[in-house]
Amino acid sequence: MPLGIPLTDEERAVYEWQIWVPGFGEAGQERLKSASVLVSRCGGLGSVVAYELAAAGVGKMVIAHAGNVKPSDLNRQLLMTHDWLGKPRVESAKRRLNDLNPRLEIVTVPENINESNAAEIVEQVDLIVDCAPLFNERYCMNREAVRQRKPLVECAMYDLEAQLTTIVPGQTPCLACLYPDDPPAWKREFPVFGAVSGTVGCLGAMEALKLLGEFGEPLTGELLTMDLRDMTFRTRKLRRNQDCHVCGSL
Repeated sequence: MPLGIPLTDEERAVYEWQIWVPGFGEAGQERLKSASVLVSRCGGLGSVVAYELAAAGVGKMVIAHAGNVKPSDLNRQLLMTHDWLGKPRVESAKRRLNDLNPRLEIVTVPENINESNAAEIVEQVDLIVDCAPLFNERYCMNREAVRQRKPLVECAMYDLEAQLTTIVPGQTPCLACLYPDDPPAWKREFPVFGAVSGTVGCLGAMEALKLLGEFGEPLTGELLTMDLRDMTFRTRKLRRNQDCHVCGSL
């Protein structure tokens, strides 16, 4: 992670309460200020991740998401608004985030992550939070995270279930260790409540903040699963696949 950038008096006032967190302090806040994060997709998950990272004082955010706001986005994509229907999602996200934190540098990419743009986009950041629903996008980010040795927070949900893990290349299993092949049953559209997206989004943002601020214990080498129908939370250990075609040579 990069070295911290000194805070202004205004920033000390804004972030005062979180600076009080043991193990974080002003040094942690300075590290956030100097950090850059990619949030892939600013939908139900990504909207909440981006909002929490902006509120916490991350210095730069790259947001990649194609398409325009449509009515079905509005039940869960909290950076989208009715007055922005038919307009680009990334621009709605940018204006809402800058309303919250005008100090935040935002780079908008009106494309989804793919084979042709993944390397260039990942090169711009220190950390990735993967909020993409499709495995082809997730695999692209995973490969670049491993190649460029950058941490990746993996978030996913379906119905009232969600899961989360933090990938540190060379230390933990990567996404391809967990899912060597694209799950054939996975679909682009699926049942979900915004509150489920928001729950795992907040947890994903917290993982990113711990890594960037260098405090706490990230969820590395472990998978957190949750079922919000009965509020069941479980954590299980993960093992690296030494023959993994993405990270096996690290």
